[in-house]
Amino acid sequence: MSSQFNTYQLGEVAEIIAGGDKPKVFSLDKKASVRVPVLANAEKNNGLMGFTDNARIFEPAVTVAARGSNVGFVAVRKEPFFPVVRLLSLIPKKDRLNVDYLFYNLKQNRKTGTGSGQPQITIPDISSKTISLPPISVQQKVAEVLSVLDQKIELNNRINAELEAMAKTLYDYWFVQFDFPDDSPQGQPYKTSGGKMVYNPTLKREIPAGWEDSTIGEIEPNIVTGKTPSKDSSEYFGGNVPFITIGDIRGNTYIVSTEETLTASGAATQKNKFLPEDSICVTCIASPGLVGFVTTPAQTNQQINSVVCSNEINKYYLYFAIKGYFEGAKAKTGNTFSNMNKGDFSAIVILKPSDQALRDYHQKAYPLFEKIKLKSLENKQLVELRDWLLPMLMNGQVTVK
Repeated sequence: MSSQFNTYQLGEVAEIIAGGDKPKVFSLDKKASVRVPVLANAEKNNGLMGFTDNARIFEPAVTVAARGSNVGFVAVRKEPFFPVVRLLSLIPKKDRLNVDYLFYNLKQNRKTGTGSGQPQITIPDISSKTISLPPISVQQKVAEVLSVLDQKIELNNRINAELEAMAKTLYDYWFVQFDFPDDSPQGQPYKTSGGKMVYNPTLKREIPAGWEDSTIGEIEPNIVTGKTPSKDSSEYFGGNVPFITIGDIRGNTYIVSTEETLTASGAATQKNKFLPEDSICVTCIASPGLVGFVTTPAQTNQQINSVVCSNEINKYYLYFAIKGYFEGAKAKTGNTFSNMNKGDFSAIVILKPSDQALRDYHQKAYPLFEKIKLKSLENKQLVELRDWLLPMLMNGQVTVK
């Protein structure tokens, strides 16, 4: 470690505050002049739980989830906020510790908690934690390098969300509102311009004449249910074959990385479970309805059914149709429905548009999804670069000029 570094306890260089009770009054009016985020111990939604009119912390701070399933999760907060119970807030002393540098340091050394019951992090735990710090000017430069990478990743995520929203809007316009271009020279919206509609008793709604109902398995019969190789054989795990589980699909249109991998020998025990690129993975157990595309030959665990499309014009249509089915089923039941096996999944009834409509939609959706794929793969590289740089910047192996 560089001689520039000095070692402190966190309690020496940051004020540590425990979250309090949830404020009783929330301001949900988006036009309110002052809307202060109330932060909960939750990794999803960036920790936001609601809003209050009163702030408890006004200075930039790093929050740490102190208890619960996300214990140790850290985030930077630069706007005034009110932290609730199960959340610790660290306010750096500005002349000694940069808030972004602290965030990356804690992110690298995520503490998972102690105790025989529910894991937790206490103020004494985090206050006594040691941290090695270079001069504040060096901290700022290190934080800037890492922040630029994170900002680019976030920008790509926003671009991808917009691109998918564009493809979804077109899907809704064509296959929900049925205003796809008709056969006239001008390509008028089918339903709005008087296109013939017929009632379908299976779908319980009117659909364009010539369209029909079908099942996922009839549209694309090659459906693969994943499987996990024997956990008793350690040589089956830790190789170069991506092994997709639920967490890898959550929030990702394209699955570019996986927490677990298989070795060649592990994957060879179930060769028929390989999925080619652009297969559609769908979670059907535990968290039904998460959908994502495969980006490189991979296998999945048994909680996932995957559609291997033999006809590419079905690909993007099925992506949204399957998502819509699960969203609709959850809305009707008010809860996650029962786990689905391969037969149940294959038998899901959906709309079967004409081949011409599917071809036309594929032609328009393809460039959007290809851009999403490229941005997703770029993010994978950026994350790998950031995670490679992070420890070396933190211990002085790499310096910023």
